Amino acid sequence: MALQLVQVNFKARDDSALGRFWAEALGWGVSSEGPGVTNVEPVGFVWPDPTAVCVDVVTVPDPETVKYRVHLDLATTSAAHHVALVARLKELGATPADVGQGDVPWTVLADPEGNVFCVLEPREIYRDTGPIAAVVVDCADPRAMARFWGEAIGWTLHEVSDDHARLRSAKGVGPYLEFLRTTPGVKTVWNRVHLDVLPYRGDDQAAEVARLQALGATPADVGQGDVPWIVLADPEGNEFCVLGAA
Repeated sequence: MALQLVQVNFKARDDSALGRFWAEALGWGVSSEGPGVTNVEPVGFVWPDPTAVCVDVVTVPDPETVKYRVHLDLATTSAAHHVALVARLKELGATPADVGQGDVPWTVLADPEGNVFCVLEPREIYRDTGPIAAVVVDCADPRAMARFWGEAIGWTLHEVSDDHARLRSAKGVGPYLEFLRTTPGVKTVWNRVHLDVLPYRGDDQAAEVARLQALGATPADVGQGDVPWIVLADPEGNEFCVLGAA
């Protein structure tokens, strides 16, 4: 058994405005499954499909201002594309961000609600990922996180070291899921950005949750109440949601 990594979920003060920003940033379209939720996905996309990890923006009363453990890396195809994309993102409302990166070839920005993301310089490895090169998770132990998430979603391990791990769909399409060794610090509030996973058609949500708990996940309460999805935390405490079957 395995789950599908289907979307990155952003908590927001204004889901519509932040959703429009990310749709423009990625060249994607927007839709809504209900009040307070904006879905951002490629135009014509048939969900779910490993060729893209979508963005789901959800309004909450008071998003916390915290160090985000999950961020997006955006791909570029040339030096000129890098410059043009950064300029366009700033016109859309992104601002330069300093996370201690120093002199690096990529550009660090924050979206209009302060979520940090990176615009990468052209890299051959990301030439076919689409606009999102990678979903990046800060962690203390990339090897352990790659083992957990590789088992959870059945993705292929492409690279692993003490400092970095890289996974991708076994179909060889879409963005990478990467784990970057940092010092995450003590976690006192839930993450504003998290991953959502989905059972394959015909698979049982409860059975998948039990499998994840056997791998090291634990139940998490973020005030979700009575909802059809189940909130868990990975071995480093990062919340994620197991959605109902497609």
